[in-house]
Amino acid sequence: MATTRCLISILIIFSIFHITFATRRLTELVHDSTNLLQYHNGALLTGDISVNFIFYGNFKPSQKAIVTDFITSLSSTSLKSQTEPSVSTWWKTTEKYQTKSTKSLKLKLGKQISDEKYSLGKSLKDKDIVALASKGETRNAVNIVLTASNVLVDGFCSSRCGSHGSAPAPVSAKTVKGKNYKFAYIWVGNSETQCPGQCAWPFHQPIYGPQAAPLVAPNNDVGVDGMVINLAGLLAGTATNPFGNGYYQGDADAPLEAASACPGVYAKGAYPGYAGDLLIDSTTGASYNAHGANGRKYLLPALYDPSTSTCSTLV
Repeated sequence: MATTRCLISILIIFSIFHITFATRRLTELVHDSTNLLQYHNGALLTGDISVNFIFYGNFKPSQKAIVTDFITSLSSTSLKSQTEPSVSTWWKTTEKYQTKSTKSLKLKLGKQISDEKYSLGKSLKDKDIVALASKGETRNAVNIVLTASNVLVDGFCSSRCGSHGSAPAPVSAKTVKGKNYKFAYIWVGNSETQCPGQCAWPFHQPIYGPQAAPLVAPNNDVGVDGMVINLAGLLAGTATNPFGNGYYQGDADAPLEAASACPGVYAKGAYPGYAGDLLIDSTTGASYNAHGANGRKYLLPALYDPSTSTCSTLV
């Protein structure tokens, strides 16, 4: 019966929300996640990996710092400087997907590229995202494309808040043992002016579903704090399913992954329209569930824990 309920729940989510390949939606229904993710024998991200940013459009230095500090916070070497519950502890759930024979994954902040002149225009297609991602290092790296609030991207707001995938390395890149290789990339859009009710919830009232007062964003930026939520979930999906044949459930072109298996859950007590019993900053009133580097606070999505078959939260 439990398996039947799980399958029915998954089908409902697929039909209602039209999930596209490796996308991150914040307003999906909470559903039974028992025994969701299966391993499809593909490669996972392992070893030393650089996380490079391509900022497309206008981003303030303070906005760039929010997302780069998040990446810095993932490293276990920064754990000693982080108050618990921490970003680093949250990320440790992804280690449970690694096998004993694989080299542990270590992420580090890499290069930052800014394209403030909108070299590909302000209306982008998927091929444009890949072209932008290709500007970063493609060996032992994940390239993250962040688009500004005035940039339109196919499917943004209507079916997704971001996505991750892989693409062949540019022709100019060196081959590995004489063979071409793929690199992993992520794209996330700033929804502040286009669809904050969908892609920046719970920092904005949702477009549909149960209505409640929006929460205060921990870094005082609804758009970028929303981007961190999406980025965090997609990065977990990239680590555990970088090339479409890792850990996921369902259709490979529309998979449930480590974070998307636990939609709308940020703390214990979560239910549709309620993010859960979060921590509150006594000074700013902001809601969060993780401490990061440089005194940052973040709101991060629950991750599916394969060792317990449950959605794991920090608080």
